Amino acid sequence: MKLRLYFLAALLALSCTAKTNLQAQTEAGDNSVDFNELSESFLHKIKAEEDTQEIQNILANTTIKELDAALDTNDKRLAFWLNIYNAYIQVILQNNPELYDDRGSFFKLEQIKIAGEMVSFAKIEHGLIRKSQWEYGLGYIRKWFPNKFERKLRVDKPVYNIHFALNCGAKDCPPVAIYEWERLPEQLEISTKKHLEKTSEFNTETNVVKVTSLFNWFRGDFGGKNGVKKILKENDIIPFTKDVDIEYTNYDWTLYLDNFIEL
Repeated sequence: MKLRLYFLAALLALSCTAKTNLQAQTEAGDNSVDFNELSESFLHKIKAEEDTQEIQNILANTTIKELDAALDTNDKRLAFWLNIYNAYIQVILQNNPELYDDRGSFFKLEQIKIAGEMVSFAKIEHGLIRKSQWEYGLGYIRKWFPNKFERKLRVDKPVYNIHFALNCGAKDCPPVAIYEWERLPEQLEISTKKHLEKTSEFNTETNVVKVTSLFNWFRGDFGGKNGVKKILKENDIIPFTKDVDIEYTNYDWTLYLDNFIEL
């Protein structure tokens, strides 16, 4: 009888402290957690209108060391941070759309907990995905003293295509895709072409091409005006680059969530 009571008490104790496999692995320092897969699941659950709190807890409770070790290639880092940024935009603004009324404060607010640190959307975009670029530097000025979190977890080699993959919640943002590191170059190529086709217009009579303001805000990331023209030509927006003038369209900042796309 005593043995049975002891056994039941042990089971009760285990049930009270039980955790999911991923939580247990993360907190125990088990590097088997696939953070890229986790970031994809985050967006899948959002699309399916399922609860994401467990995933958010795992992301919050991991460590910089574990995340750094798991994201061991440039494509893994890019895919992970793109998914995390896009997922939290959906989660936070679905619950608190009024935050978008003051976008300047919203993007700078440290409201996302990753690896024990509170970070902002600006930190993820400019510090981690764009590799420590000063957000007002047009893509030409690097930050001088990024902190440890940024130095350890940022990408090694930024790519311009990320601007056609990040969704900040606005109507003119690229739609949200779920990025897989194994297919990342292909997916970014497709998302770039789709967004440019949607937002660009070339006048053959005046040789003026109207393009998204993203090209203006981050011109250094694209290689300046000549780089922009090269990208437009490569994506069949303009037939040639010589004597082509660029005009930047006004950005529509209307809040527009649940804008998903399959790539």
